[in-house]
Amino acid sequence: MRKSLIILIVVAAAGLVTNPVYVQEARTAGPSPYDIVDNWAKPFAGEGFAFGGNSGVVADSPDRIIVLQRGQTQLPNPVPPGFEGFVGSIGINALREPDLNVWKNVIFVVDGDGNLIETWDQWDHLFEGSEYPGPHRIRISPYDPERRVWVVNETGHQIFVFSNDGSELLITLGEKNVSGTDETHFGKPQDVGFFPDGRFLVADGFDNCRVMIFSPEAEFITEFGRCGTGRGEFDVVHSVTTGPNGRIFVADRGNRRIQVFNETTRAAVWYHPNISPIAVWPGFDLPLDVIVNDYNVWVTDLSPAKLVKLDLNGNWQYTWELPQEGPGAYIEMHSFSIDTNGNVYGADNQHGRTQKLVPKTDADPALLVGQPFIEESDTP
Repeated sequence: MRKSLIILIVVAAAGLVTNPVYVQEARTAGPSPYDIVDNWAKPFAGEGFAFGGNSGVVADSPDRIIVLQRGQTQLPNPVPPGFEGFVGSIGINALREPDLNVWKNVIFVVDGDGNLIETWDQWDHLFEGSEYPGPHRIRISPYDPERRVWVVNETGHQIFVFSNDGSELLITLGEKNVSGTDETHFGKPQDVGFFPDGRFLVADGFDNCRVMIFSPEAEFITEFGRCGTGRGEFDVVHSVTTGPNGRIFVADRGNRRIQVFNETTRAAVWYHPNISPIAVWPGFDLPLDVIVNDYNVWVTDLSPAKLVKLDLNGNWQYTWELPQEGPGAYIEMHSFSIDTNGNVYGADNQHGRTQKLVPKTDADPALLVGQPFIEESDTP
């Protein structure tokens, strides 16, 4: 079983010291190692509607990809020429048009070819009545044998946990449309992350600038962080995940950086007695989502839309831009996920679609997004 607390290991050569490490390395940029599948996600909305802002995606398997969208977007009548099944193709920004939004088919499931196989429209009512834009992130814990589906509803100030097939709502955290700073309320939560022992993290988030830690039974344990620009402080906690040696990786979006923390058994500074910042990685334009591998960290960034590869010490390894024009164009990759076959799925919150990226046949394996880190159990 996972040790309840991770002792902070001071390894100067690796950059893991008690004072934060600021990393600014020369950056190598190059072509994408992926091909984008043309017209992958097949439109299924009724007449007069299209996908809304696709804010989240999680690959449950290579043939079951669950997408979170901010409802559907109403199309103009008549539909302008050039419509290709998503609103970005006719110049509509799904994120910037709340008056065109309807809370319908917020969660849906497609197969590996992008064909619709499930809609979870029975849960659309959970998002109705919330301030736009609503749902922000969808996740599955790699340590959960039941593969439960977590949905973060940002402007509803709630988090939902569903059974894998969507038939049951198992857990509701937070109070609908009521923000707060206490142990049972959120202020526009952004993400959830998972520890191997069943504890989970909440990136809370847009208003509260904190990371909360809950027990496997969804009981509040502690929190760390506050609003600001100093170490251990945040300006929009946009993404949170865990990695090797119990490290916690936070996309501190407004401060344009990634912060890395460790649990430690000795007293740290003011913000928490058991959480220590060990690195600050600046230099991003607007970091959105993070995937941590055994040896690397991948970040989706903006201005322009791109993916950044770093090592676990924060050294920039490679950057490749997403296409800005053409059939596979991105405005942003708000959230991304990788399946066990190595395919990447990227949700575009502004163009209003999710795309599938397949490794090129001659791609350098070192440039491909690796599988998310999973801590191996030391029990038989």
